[in-house]
Amino acid sequence: MPDRPSDASEPSAFERDALASLDSLYRTALRLSHDRADAEDLVQDTYLKAFRAADRFEPGTNLRAWLFTILHNTARNRFRDRARDTVAIDSDVVDRAADAPPPGSGTDRLDTPETLLLRDTLAPELQSAIDALPATFREAVWLRDVEEFSYAEIAEMLGIPIGTVMSRISRGRHLLFERLSPARSAALSGKP
Repeated sequence: MPDRPSDASEPSAFERDALASLDSLYRTALRLSHDRADAEDLVQDTYLKAFRAADRFEPGTNLRAWLFTILHNTARNRFRDRARDTVAIDSDVVDRAADAPPPGSGTDRLDTPETLLLRDTLAPELQSAIDALPATFREAVWLRDVEEFSYAEIAEMLGIPIGTVMSRISRGRHLLFERLSPARSAALSGKP
């Protein structure tokens, strides 16, 4: 069978494999940013950086972990840069925020496919407990228990020692357990 010239419109194996992680990257970006538009921008920037650096990717290594590392570094840089931005105060926005329901009241949820799936999949108590975790613990627990990355992969993604990853996951799980124990006890005893 003669070799056919490659069609320029066909995606490369790298592109195909990278795009297979799109949903997972978006879910994590949404967890990091808590804003649908910011999450979409983070994912877009991640893929832009990944495709530009595709020649530096080492075939045979974990492409998904490499993409998540780019995502986390992009998010970290973006949030750091935003923290440096000057703050402009709009009194109308402040007034509306003061009148808004408190966080966690259930009325501030984003209705994305990811949040709808999680709302249907996770018990409300578990979802609330995960959302209440401090960001560093929530991020580590999410990457390990939901995205199923190894400790080493998480350490590389977040740029922290593996021991710190293990500590954050342990502490995050402990906080989840503490938060969920009263609800579990009440459910088992039949008391509201």
